[in-house]
Amino acid sequence: MTSSIATKTSSAEREELVRSHLPLVGHLVREMLGRLPAHVLREDLISAGMAALAGAARSFDPGRGIPFGSFATTRIRGALLDELRGLDWASRSVRTRARRVETTQQELTAALGRTPTQNELAEALGVAVEELKSLSEDVQRSVVLSLQGFTAGTAEDLVPERTAGPEELILHRERIGYLHQAVTALPERLRKVVTAYFFDERPMSDIAEQLGVTESRVSQLRAEALMLLRDGLNNHLDPHLVEAARDKGCVTRRREAYYANIAAQGDLSARLSMTNPLGVPRSF
Repeated sequence: MTSSIATKTSSAEREELVRSHLPLVGHLVREMLGRLPAHVLREDLISAGMAALAGAARSFDPGRGIPFGSFATTRIRGALLDELRGLDWASRSVRTRARRVETTQQELTAALGRTPTQNELAEALGVAVEELKSLSEDVQRSVVLSLQGFTAGTAEDLVPERTAGPEELILHRERIGYLHQAVTALPERLRKVVTAYFFDERPMSDIAEQLGVTESRVSQLRAEALMLLRDGLNNHLDPHLVEAARDKGCVTRRREAYYANIAAQGDLSARLSMTNPLGVPRSF
């Protein structure tokens, strides 16, 4: 019964299924690209998604009672996940070393009351500055910004296994809204670095030239901005992840002022306006 129904799906009907669901590929790719580093090309994901859509149309059996949209979404997400696995070349050792660098940098920042220089960080880690720079480049190629902390993640973290419910969708939209507000609330120089590097995808050399500083300094500013963004988001979304300040020094006061500035950017309605009802970021 099922097989006879499946054979009645003509070539023209399959073509129409593909044609009418082309926007689905674009939507799923856009949803994923928001959390991917700049080296992942949209064209590669689109190509993988289109191939999956065509394959879904060929194997679709309407006799099973499953809407083609849901069937194709599962196939497309799986294909995008496979594509990302192929691109996620960073080894476990690279990720482990990256976590060690981040921990050391946080400890030095707390001890010095400022962002450590590359020389100070390399000395604390017991490595050469050149090795530290090489590791930073490797990590930047594999880093994935998550809305809960801007930490490196795997391909599996990017593709949800099921459709979000209404409550989850609201929380997702609120997180994106907080991210926009947290970036806007950054000090001007840090905001320029984040916008140029992550949103405009400009090379470090261009940003350094614009700001009149070295590429090493831009790297320091980027790291400082990401730490501030992470703590700012956690302060509003996951307060238990933010360590309580041991004193009320200058650094602590600046961070508290930043947290307050995020809150002053707008209420829940303003945060939700950053995305459409499906959680897709709007163009501003």
